[in-house]
Amino acid sequence: MTYAGLTVAYWTVIVVALLPIGCAVLAKWGMAGRPPKDGGFDNHDPRAWLARQGGWRARANAAQANCFESMPFYIGAVIIAHQHGAFQMRLDLLALLYVLLRLTYILFYLADMATLRSTAWTLALVINIAILFI
Repeated sequence: MTYAGLTVAYWTVIVVALLPIGCAVLAKWGMAGRPPKDGGFDNHDPRAWLARQGGWRARANAAQANCFESMPFYIGAVIIAHQHGAFQMRLDLLALLYVLLRLTYILFYLADMATLRSTAWTLALVINIAILFI
């Protein structure tokens, strides 16, 4: 199945590429309007500002970093699966499952549910490997 010339699996690549941006927005949520001297977001030195954050903001920033780290393997797996003529419905379903697991991972990270977060991360990795070899 394709939409605008792209398979569902290719559309999930776009979604996965946007996940780190969503995490960054969450990390900075509600702080853009406050002056940096009052703890508000400092766009002149955003990395240092994020490094000083704690709690769910720090976890959102860590989830952002992990999204960037996992993205190349996922994109590569989807492209390789397409090049090898993977059964499209299976590839699309696995790709959707991967996105669902990554979203779950982010939610568990924000909620500080470490064991569930690690489980979601591991399952997403297994799905990513499955995509590579289908």
